[in-house]
Amino acid sequence: MKATGIVRRIDDLGRVVIPKEIRRTMRIREGEPLEIYVDREGEVILKKYSPINELGEFAKEYADSLHEALGHVVCIADRDEIIAVSGNFKKELIKKPISSTLEEIINNRQTKTIEEEHSLAVDERTMFKNSVVSPIIANGDAIGAVIITTSGDERMGELERKLSETAASFLAKQMEE
Repeated sequence: MKATGIVRRIDDLGRVVIPKEIRRTMRIREGEPLEIYVDREGEVILKKYSPINELGEFAKEYADSLHEALGHVVCIADRDEIIAVSGNFKKELIKKPISSTLEEIINNRQTKTIEEEHSLAVDERTMFKNSVVSPIIANGDAIGAVIITTSGDERMGELERKLSETAASFLAKQMEE
């Protein structure tokens, strides 16, 4: 853990303001939930809450099943990072921050097919040619996405689109239960 040099006082309602620079750097948006942890030394730790991360292993198994059925790379992301990857590129994508393209698709709440070279992660070293991205919307909130992609020339058709939408809908229902 590193010190920022910023000191804030607790107000009379018990609130602490997280400085704008830190919110921007950590991609913390207004209204976004934070988990509160306390360690043995008495430190209070705030961590971005990712509801889809609770599905961790389940999301991974679902991605594995889609990959086996289609042969394409399948990723599941929350609003900040890719949390499950099946197929090639696992090392390059897992736990990497999502690209602005993915972030925009999640925010727009519409399934989108991408048929041009693009990156799924911020580093932009691993490029893909064709992808279908379906946002996961649970309890009215866009919380992540299911991505079926390829670095080859295979196009994403209606089958891949329907499977990504079905997976996103299924994962959303799991979150709502």
